[in-house]
Amino acid sequence: MSSQAKSRRCAVLLPTFRLSYLQFCLAVMGASTLISAQAMAATAEEELADEPSATLDTIVVKAAKDELKQAAGLSIIGEKTLENQPVSNDIAEIVRKMPGVNLSGSSTSGQRGNQRQIDLRGMGPDNTLILIDGRPVTARNAIRLGRAGERDSRGDSQWVPPSAIERIEVLRGPAAARYGSGSMGGVVNIITKSPTQAEYSITGHYEYPENDLEGASWRTGVNMAGPINDKLSYRTTLGYHDSKPDDAYINADSAVTDSKGNKSIAAGREGVQNVDVRQLFEYAMDAINTFGVEVNFSNQKNRWAGDSQFQVINEDLINDLYGTTTNELTRYGVALTHKYNTNNTRANSYLEFNRMDNERLGEGLAGGGEGQIATPENGDRQWTKSKYDTLNAKSEWDLYFDRHTVTAGGEFRGERLNDSASNQQKIADGSIDIPGTSNDPSSRDPISKSYLIGAYVEDNYQVTDDWFVTPGLRVDYHDKAGVNLSPSLNSTWHFSPNWSVKAGVSRAFKAPGLFQLNPNYVYYTKGNGCPDGQNSAFAGGNNGGGCYVLGNPDLDNETSLNKELTFTYDDGTGLGAGLTYYHNDYKNRIAAGYTDFDPEIADQNKAGVYRWENQGDAIIEGLEGFVTVPVTDSLVWNTNLTTNLRSERKDNGEALSLIPRYTVNTNVDWNVTPDWYAGLGVSYYGNITAPKRSVTTNDPLQGELLDVKPYAVVDVNTRYQVTDSLSLGAGVKNLFDETVKREGTGVNAGARTFNEPGRYYTASIKLDF
Repeated sequence: MSSQAKSRRCAVLLPTFRLSYLQFCLAVMGASTLISAQAMAATAEEELADEPSATLDTIVVKAAKDELKQAAGLSIIGEKTLENQPVSNDIAEIVRKMPGVNLSGSSTSGQRGNQRQIDLRGMGPDNTLILIDGRPVTARNAIRLGRAGERDSRGDSQWVPPSAIERIEVLRGPAAARYGSGSMGGVVNIITKSPTQAEYSITGHYEYPENDLEGASWRTGVNMAGPINDKLSYRTTLGYHDSKPDDAYINADSAVTDSKGNKSIAAGREGVQNVDVRQLFEYAMDAINTFGVEVNFSNQKNRWAGDSQFQVINEDLINDLYGTTTNELTRYGVALTHKYNTNNTRANSYLEFNRMDNERLGEGLAGGGEGQIATPENGDRQWTKSKYDTLNAKSEWDLYFDRHTVTAGGEFRGERLNDSASNQQKIADGSIDIPGTSNDPSSRDPISKSYLIGAYVEDNYQVTDDWFVTPGLRVDYHDKAGVNLSPSLNSTWHFSPNWSVKAGVSRAFKAPGLFQLNPNYVYYTKGNGCPDGQNSAFAGGNNGGGCYVLGNPDLDNETSLNKELTFTYDDGTGLGAGLTYYHNDYKNRIAAGYTDFDPEIADQNKAGVYRWENQGDAIIEGLEGFVTVPVTDSLVWNTNLTTNLRSERKDNGEALSLIPRYTVNTNVDWNVTPDWYAGLGVSYYGNITAPKRSVTTNDPLQGELLDVKPYAVVDVNTRYQVTDSLSLGAGVKNLFDETVKREGTGVNAGARTFNEPGRYYTASIKLDF
């Protein structure tokens, strides 16, 4: 393709981006013939499946289509595991069973508590980088960020139908630093099925709750793939999922009572309708070069169950809106890919553009009404719409020579948000003059944007037959937060035929988000959301005029220094075990400010004026362990343990995430016959301690704040291959009906910020043609 043709293609894809983005697009496409790579090293080609892994497990991974594999810092969930232990729709349901993984909200506030997302090593969902085929997914950034750091977002782990997934790779620890911004906790890479793998199938899955206060769920998927001719292959994916909301009053019996005798009833889980369409074509030009074009479309509509950011159940809204759609997310895009493969070089490049349309009923922007849909008496409801565009490009290559595997690459991420709804909060009717923030909401620029450019190199060096050392360095430039260096060093020593020790250290980072950087996104509260100048450890607060929190264009990158030490055992027959100690020093954590940044401005209206700020440090440390036992040729027992030894903010001692003190997952997989599978899984969750201070003001929390007591969830599944083209499955989730009911909303939720659903009966079917 000529440079002019490449320019035209980029121009068509990027009409909303500045010339600088277009120039970078040209540079990446022009360089792709010289420098290309795997988007993620763990996405090794299928031909590696039968080769021994000669390097660190986190650098080169055997392809694992059909099983669950556990290793230090890495877990692989294969296609067969997804069929035998099906999820309702969101892969977070099965990823949470891997070591080092839990589900949590974005902070400890309890707001949007049922919007639980993947949380790796207690670093919070925003520090978990979600990838689809090695390409970053940041669609949740289209959702307004509340003062506590929460979003009304389901996260980014349900944009691909489960039936279209070949495997899921969960990477934790220092090796994840190479993947750039957002990977401080780790990486979850969703690998879709190859177009060269012939398939014509229809799948169906249904879940029915025993408790009629909980919502049923069903999904179906159609997958078609295979070669069109000797060079061209295709894959078509269609998916549909529909889940009903919980009853609006499912938590009524568990709600706390406030000082006035009123119950603080929190909403249950909302339902959702997902539609997914993906179309991929791959053209094998020769034995070395393969080009691909993929387009995707996803639409998610919620089924509202009564939730809001702070307020309890509102009967008027329930009568009017329960079960209807109050927000709709539409994500669509196109990706161009190039794979390069010779005897000593493997490479992958991509250029991807995505748009997210975020449409929702207008919500309050200030104080106790923040995130609350307008009630009928407050006027007509109106739909708002924002558009979030991303442009991602990456080119990476692996060179194999002598005892080295050298990986080098470059990456670009651009994001642009056009949101004229979330920045409309007034500033005291214009009576306060805040430099850099317009008093008139109608004059504020609805567009905010940023970009990041990164380059990295890594050398996996086999020093001796038993010792591997992997030094690496990544350099990133963010147009608002500046330059960040991410050095890393990993090493593995096989000190006996069956035993090895691994050690790693890295510096990872996360760039500030658009809502945090832009001073035109204004939060205002009249009183309760302000730090108490009398009792708080911080100055300022409400002196009669409430307080404001503004975006801050001077934020620095968040960083973490991640260290781990692992011992593993592998006897070569399937028996294996490992124990990892990890320690993360979290620095420059971004949160809504406590310190009044300009007292003179505040004095104009006796209001506190705060900004998002880099607040300080935190420490996270824990243990991860796993054991795999092949009891017989047909029965395998897998167990993993995660212990949260310490999660502590240095400014107030509070935890970063509401996760269990320890988690144990154990699973027995039994292939009774070649056609019959049976499985038993148990997940045991330890105590979750309620926070003692407000995440927004740092003031002590009042009232009855309950911990989550330890509980266990037992799942049973079976699947039978009836014929070559028909398989049937059945199961029971949460066999003993162990539930958690949400205690409240906002700061009165304690640790019981979520609903753990009760007993569900499942049935599934797959037809191959």
